[in-house]
Amino acid sequence: MFTGIVEETGKVISFEETESAWRLVLEAHAVTQDLQLGDSVAVNGCCLTAVAFSADRIEFDLLEESKRLTSIGGVGVGGKVNLERALLPSTRMGGHFVSGHVDGTGVIEAIEPRGKDFYFRIQCDADKLRYIVHKGSITVDGISLTVAEVDETGFAIWLIPHTMEVTNLHTKKVGDLVNLENDLIAKYVEKLFAKS
Repeated sequence: MFTGIVEETGKVISFEETESAWRLVLEAHAVTQDLQLGDSVAVNGCCLTAVAFSADRIEFDLLEESKRLTSIGGVGVGGKVNLERALLPSTRMGGHFVSGHVDGTGVIEAIEPRGKDFYFRIQCDADKLRYIVHKGSITVDGISLTVAEVDETGFAIWLIPHTMEVTNLHTKKVGDLVNLENDLIAKYVEKLFAKS
């Protein structure tokens, strides 16, 4: 479980297919502290298991399904990814409950500086939009954000300069894919009411 409060951005060293899985190797510094083999780390919001690490490097094996459902394969060597270690029971809960199980991707339609802030519009499929509500929570590339607008084709978020600076969103451009995870509560509520 994660909060969606990004701890650092890591840099992709390599992403290659091996005999057993896809191996993702990242340069990282903060999330490697206190890390144990087998710990979960959110990489652009996708929960991955650390299979090797050192003080400035961390490695993950990805399933074919993770590669297919996320934007990680398209980041490229040198690209920036958002990183967050799994939640500890004593950690401040600054975002919302993020499982790290990416529901799919969206496409950035607009990035506009508006005054001191930044406006992002993201297009996504109806199966994801059904869980997105105005002023609700959405996870974009592992970042807990508040929905500012939503309609039948997409949604918008507003970012403060701090979020742009400390996450990978300052590297994004129109047309880029981002990982999306809908709020868990909406999915559970739907399932509960479907059984009634």
